[in-house]
Amino acid sequence: MTPYVEHANITIKDLDHTIRFLQTAIPEFKVRHRGQSEAYRWCHIGTQDSYLALQEVIERTQVERNPYVDIGINHVGLVIEDVDAAKVRLLAAGYVQNDLATDHPWRKRIYFFDQDGVEWEFIEYLSQHATQRNDYAL
Repeated sequence: MTPYVEHANITIKDLDHTIRFLQTAIPEFKVRHRGQSEAYRWCHIGTQDSYLALQEVIERTQVERNPYVDIGINHVGLVIEDVDAAKVRLLAAGYVQNDLATDHPWRKRIYFFDQDGVEWEFIEYLSQHATQRNDYAL
């Protein structure tokens, strides 16, 4: 068996907003299950093989965090079939794009912020060859 990432667990501010953001970018993502603990709502959203485990933040005094500086998730990268179509959907829904330069001959990448300022990367691979897909020299 080849190991793979089954899921990532991410605490977010508003469950419904994040579900809407993810399904705008990736309409194929389905809510696999929703739940409610004593302290927060949660859901698993994705495919039959992998998913994102989302849980709402427990209300408290806001904690400052600087992405790429402080400990925590900087962004989540999701492989999708059509980056250009996702970009059109996300922009039409009013989401903000991070305009990082991402030129590469074997992959397209876009970065968007959801309503809470969490950054998400969407990747479309243009090659089936692992050596090209994973080329870091360019």
